[in-house]
Amino acid sequence: MRIATYNINGINARLPVLLQWLEEEKPDVVCLQELKSPDEKIPKKAIEDAGYNAIWHGQKRWNGVAILAKGMEIKELERGLPGDPDDVQSRYLEAVVNELVIGCIYLPNGNPAPGPKLEYKLRWYERLTARAAELIEYEVPAILVGDYNVMPTELDTYKPEKYKNDALFLPEVREAFHNLVAQGWTDALRKLYPGEEIYTFYDYFRNAYGRNAGLRIDHFLLSPHLNKKLVSGGVDKHVRGWEKTSDHCPAWIELK
Repeated sequence: MRIATYNINGINARLPVLLQWLEEEKPDVVCLQELKSPDEKIPKKAIEDAGYNAIWHGQKRWNGVAILAKGMEIKELERGLPGDPDDVQSRYLEAVVNELVIGCIYLPNGNPAPGPKLEYKLRWYERLTARAAELIEYEVPAILVGDYNVMPTELDTYKPEKYKNDALFLPEVREAFHNLVAQGWTDALRKLYPGEEIYTFYDYFRNAYGRNAGLRIDHFLLSPHLNKKLVSGGVDKHVRGWEKTSDHCPAWIELK
C-alpha cells in the first residue's frame, strides 16, 4: 500500500500536475494540503475520473486538506483538529481507509516569529499531540501525514544557520515535533534515510530546486502497529521541476 503526501499549493491551479503525477505513480492513498479552494470548487470529477474517491475540508484562498483513495472507501472520522471549537482554519482531516486511520495535516507556518502566528502554531501542536495520544491509546494502526512546517534536525535543511530565527526551525517548534514523536510514533522517511539529505520542499526563489537547496518539512508518522510494516519510501523530486508545479514535492511510503 503506497501512501503519499503532497502540498499541492492550489489544487485548481496545479490540477494538471496532480493528474499527471497520479497517472504516473498511482499511489493508493494521497493526502493533499493547501488546496486553496472552497469545498464547492474542488475538482471532484477530475479526481474521480483519475480513479480516486476523495473527501476534503476546503477553505477559500487559504489552507484546505483532502484525502484521496484509489478504489477504496473513505470513512471520515474528524473534520478539523479537536480541541478548539473557535479554530476555523481547514488544516486537519482524519479518516479510515482500508482499516488504517489516516490523519491529513497542514500545520501552521508560524511566521513571523515571535508573534500571534507562532503562538497559534504551538497551540496547534499541543492539540495535535493530544489527538495523537488518543490514537496511541486506542491501539489502532494510524498514520499522521502531511506538511508539518518543521525541520526536525539540522539534516533537514540545506543551511541550518539561515533558519535559526524561522518558525520552522525554532527550538520550541522542533521540541513540539519531538515530543509528538516520543509518544511512540516513527518518523518514516528518517527511519529509511537515517543519515541522508532528503528534501520535500524547494523555494521558488534563488534557483533553490536547481541548487538542491531544500527542506524536509513533509512527514509521515507511523503508530507502533505500522513500524515493522514500513517497506520503502522516497520523494518524487522530479515533479518539482515540472512546469507550473508546487514548491513541494510529492513524498511517499509503502507499507506491507
